[in-house]
Amino acid sequence: MELAVIRRQLHRIAEVSGAEYQTAAFVADFLRPLQPAVLLTGLGGTGVCATFDSGEQGPHLLFRAELDALPIQEINSFSYTSLSPGVSHKCGHDGHTTILLGLALSLSGKPIRRGRVSLLFQPAEETGEGAAAVLADPAFEAIQPDRVYALHNVPGYPLGELLIRTGSITAAVKSMVIAFSGKTAHAAEPEHGKNPAGVLARILLALDELSQPDTDRSDFQLITPVHAVLGEKAYGVSAGHASLHLTLRAWTNEQMELVVAALEKRISEICGESDIGYAVSWTNVFEANTNDTELAKELALLAAAAGTPVTMLSQPFKWGEDFGYFTQRYRGLFLGLGSGESCPALHNPDYDFPDALLDKGVGLFRLLVEATLA
Repeated sequence: MELAVIRRQLHRIAEVSGAEYQTAAFVADFLRPLQPAVLLTGLGGTGVCATFDSGEQGPHLLFRAELDALPIQEINSFSYTSLSPGVSHKCGHDGHTTILLGLALSLSGKPIRRGRVSLLFQPAEETGEGAAAVLADPAFEAIQPDRVYALHNVPGYPLGELLIRTGSITAAVKSMVIAFSGKTAHAAEPEHGKNPAGVLARILLALDELSQPDTDRSDFQLITPVHAVLGEKAYGVSAGHASLHLTLRAWTNEQMELVVAALEKRISEICGESDIGYAVSWTNVFEANTNDTELAKELALLAAAAGTPVTMLSQPFKWGEDFGYFTQRYRGLFLGLGSGESCPALHNPDYDFPDALLDKGVGLFRLLVEATLA
């Protein structure tokens, strides 16, 4: 079966994070006839992991792809549009999964001579929960790879161009939810209550002071307000509660700790001055992806020698990717692969993974296998 056909089948059965049941079943059914030494299902929820074992001593490589899609209504009109209303593969995870299935076909047809290769199909990347769930799953203890690899297609770069960087390649990202608690009162007598509107406004203004949006600086940190609610639509009532949702970004996990500490301190000061209670919670947490310097330089040379165009990135991507949980624990690489200069942006309703990139992705991963396990 052609890889493009596989990718389009996956595109049609798009499922949101944590509910990738059909997608996981499709992947497992595809892998079984290839007879991996081990096939795990239900890993970290709906995850699937196939291990191809040479039977000889050698490094254990893990390659990861993502199973989930996004809650975005597709506006494309091609024949393989998503069958799930309001859900579609607008980040290209259908393509990433197909690349790993293509690698499985390659490993089955041309077995490795030494070591092992595990192919991990991970759930819930978009929410930042999947990688952590897989790593926390007791079944993963038996895998324990020596090196880990993943890629992401990146619109705006030439098709098939390898995008690589030493050190951090994706930002640390996390989202904060602040719930403010005051006291309601009659709108004619707000002095008898505690309206958090002033606190909300002061914190919003403070975000610009705490941000450092220059991406050329190592202390880049960006705080973006994404949602706010104050009181109710009750015109006779002075609000007594509010909530504010923010997303924080920094180039490194260490810088993220600094911006979190500064923000929490400012929130505490502002709420304390106004006698407004508050509670902070966190969601959609992504560790920074940190590439191993030696492995990054080796791959850049290997890819160039194989005729693949290579760009060494001067700064990380500003988006988060939860493979960072793996690169913080294991030696490895997270890679970008250009998906075309005219390709629509990720998370856009008209985006579609380019099928012409599938063989290039498989070839890149096979190059890593051959270089390490030949």
